[in-house]
Amino acid sequence: MTDFDVTEYFEHRRVQVNAALDAALAQSEDDPGRLREAMRYAVLDGGKRMRPLLVVAACEAVGGSVEAALPAACAIEMVHAYSLVHDDLPAMDDDVERRGKPTVHVAFGDANAILVGDALLTHAFTTLASGATAAPDGRLLQAVVSLAHHSGIDGMVGGQALDLQVGQDVDDLAMLERVHALKTGGLYAASGAMGALSGGAQDEVAARLEAFGLAFGIAFQHADDVLDDDQPALREKALGRVDELTANCLDQVASLGEAAEPLRGIARWVAHRAHAAHRGEIKD
Repeated sequence: MTDFDVTEYFEHRRVQVNAALDAALAQSEDDPGRLREAMRYAVLDGGKRMRPLLVVAACEAVGGSVEAALPAACAIEMVHAYSLVHDDLPAMDDDVERRGKPTVHVAFGDANAILVGDALLTHAFTTLASGATAAPDGRLLQAVVSLAHHSGIDGMVGGQALDLQVGQDVDDLAMLERVHALKTGGLYAASGAMGALSGGAQDEVAARLEAFGLAFGIAFQHADDVLDDDQPALREKALGRVDELTANCLDQVASLGEAAEPLRGIARWVAHRAHAAHRGEIKD
């Protein structure tokens, strides 16, 4: 066991990520249709910031700095926020509240919500590209490709389409994990890869941290399903898979030394979260 305090790590790094997001989404008098205001509304109020935290931890694991990781960390959170704005729309999940406040389409209108999602997606790539001086060698281009790949039809968007196709009551674990791997795992895979690349990692290490992110993302979604009592018929199998996926994460970073301790703490955290939810000890 380790005495690494993952809760303290989360709290400290969230402060840094939130400050970077606030700066990247600075308000301006030039705000057509209140889009800048709505972008800040969608991103800055609430959220666990797990994807950017993974970016930062991956960067640190390969010897990079928090500062080098922040452009990619902000970019991944903007993509995540855009996906939530669009998921909440009446044509998708039709949710009227998120994180205890009205969803973007309720607060700003349906048309503006579509534009807010579009604006966050495109601004994510502007923000990522702003890290060109921080990312060594040609790693920035690889990071851009990773984010685009895992955000699109071969990742998050494809997963959302598959989720709509198969519906809510999935009774096959392999199909459920295919959805989770694309819809949730995609952005976590990009987080691991971009963090490693921001820290100057070579291709083999970046691939391992991409695999870490994918396994973590699937485990994270299984834990969420337990918390929300989704897919109850698969609960026991899902809990077993969380343990297997956590072990996979730990294997991916076994050779990285003490600098990867935050990644190990993050992996153990998701396993604890899933089992604590199963025992009814946590609700969020």
